[in-house]
Amino acid sequence: MTAPFLINHLWQSSCFVLLAALSALALRKSPPKVRYWVWLSASLKFLVPFALLMSIGSVVPSTAQHAVSVSAPVLPSTLLQITQPFSPVPKSTVPGHEPLDWAPATIGAVWAVGFLAIILKRWRSWLAVRAALRAGTPIELPIPIKALITPGTAEPGIVGFLHPVLILPAQLMQHLNVRQLSAILAHEMCHVRRRDNFFAGVHILVEAIFWFHPLVWWIGARMVEEREQACDEEVLRMGCEPSDYVEGILKVCRFYTESPLPCISGVTGADVKKRLRAILEGSIAKELSAAKKMALAAAGLAALTAPVLIGVLNAPAIRAQNAPASTPKFEVASIKRCTVDDTPAAGGGGRGGGGVIGDPGMFRTGCVTVRGLVQRAYVWYANGQVSPASRLKNQPVQGGPAWIDSDRYSIDAKPAAPQSKAMMGGPMLQALLEERFKLKVHRDSKEVPVYALVVAKGGPKLEATKEGDCTPADATQGPPPIVPGQPLPCGYIGEGKGGDGIEAVGVTMASICQVFSVQLHSAIIDKTGLTGRFNYQLPFNTPPPGAPGDDEQFSVAMGALQKLGLKVESAKGTAEFVVIDHVERPSEN
Repeated sequence: MTAPFLINHLWQSSCFVLLAALSALALRKSPPKVRYWVWLSASLKFLVPFALLMSIGSVVPSTAQHAVSVSAPVLPSTLLQITQPFSPVPKSTVPGHEPLDWAPATIGAVWAVGFLAIILKRWRSWLAVRAALRAGTPIELPIPIKALITPGTAEPGIVGFLHPVLILPAQLMQHLNVRQLSAILAHEMCHVRRRDNFFAGVHILVEAIFWFHPLVWWIGARMVEEREQACDEEVLRMGCEPSDYVEGILKVCRFYTESPLPCISGVTGADVKKRLRAILEGSIAKELSAAKKMALAAAGLAALTAPVLIGVLNAPAIRAQNAPASTPKFEVASIKRCTVDDTPAAGGGGRGGGGVIGDPGMFRTGCVTVRGLVQRAYVWYANGQVSPASRLKNQPVQGGPAWIDSDRYSIDAKPAAPQSKAMMGGPMLQALLEERFKLKVHRDSKEVPVYALVVAKGGPKLEATKEGDCTPADATQGPPPIVPGQPLPCGYIGEGKGGDGIEAVGVTMASICQVFSVQLHSAIIDKTGLTGRFNYQLPFNTPPPGAPGDDEQFSVAMGALQKLGLKVESAKGTAEFVVIDHVERPSEN
């Protein structure tokens, strides 16, 4: 259960309470039992998230004639590991523990303390009631439930809901005459028929879970008020004299204390003065008309079925998102742990290294660490395409035991049909890791230091792209091919004329940020404010990513930006990481 889920549930429930309050206001001249059910529905809403009802609708069998087939969601291609600006990158690192986020832990601890305090208070009150029950003496009364005379000063009340018991305080018979006692007993039997104890117990659970929400306690007060008034009206409908009933309530209030628990229905709850005035007036609200009953039933049904219908309507999209993707899998795969004598394959050998060797008919790696495999599968080729993160030195993969950086494995796998390098190194490798390494990962994002690309003093030295400088790319066909004698494709960045330096034509500032983020091994965000496309030329080539000499590469990249009238500054940005939740050593074969 996530924080966004809880926040959504709380504000949805709060809105439902406000709607219930408006409904109760509109029904102020209706019988109190109707308003009681309105408030009870507001209480139950806290236990039934709309998301749960929508999920019920989403599992309703679809009547579609054709199955929906879409690609499974993939990790964003901008998954980048960010390091401190202007700091050298260590040659090897040992994964450390993430610092504990104290905010959720503190909030959880405070909630637990409040929850336990409410439960303890209710439990102590219940223990006192249980002690009174054990000390009670049975008494015969003309009622269909068991009755006990109990010691103490607690008012008459109903205990329990499966097998309710009426408790009467000692010497009650001496304070009330027959008519007054009859009215009090009629009130208590009304609580039994209405199952008030059960619903009060449900709301006690709501109060314990959502003790921090003031509307929950307000609902509880409204429920007690309406249930007592509902029982008062029922007593008057049975023909009891208002004066006898009022006198009986006053004597109970004089000699006895109110019930310690809302789930023990007594006779002195709610605003006693308000109730007595209503009883003496003898006013009994008229029952709802058939039209009003139908309107209330329709409103309740709509509140219950609307989320379910939304889930039904969205079910195709939900199923499409969760449906297994039509990603091919390796037909045969061999995983072997490398020994100290094994030589890392070409293109690898560093931390997380190990290049992919082979052709579209075979997938082979050299001796690669598990972290390197995870980076390859979930970052470099996460969606079956080459990601810009594939050229960053630092790995956006966190967590996991120490052996994923020390143990190395070689993989030889064969797909059922020839596949691209990106498909085998991404989605297909993901499936293999999850099956053989029992790998489980999730994504996390947080604010980290980044670079901001800004205009240097003196202004930009970029040439605005004019019409005819480059060949626009077709939205459906992609970049046009390079044809000798013809303008270069818009967005081209490559060797300059004669093979010297770098030439860029029709590039955006976002493209420039991406190119130099690879050189600086860190994300760069555009803060130049420059729009449109630009051309530029540099008389030299920047060192390739990962080349020896980080300081030299950094200096060359900064010099290139200076020639373009740009520079980078330290800033803050949001980076997304792949976090390893669980991984196991595979069985070799």
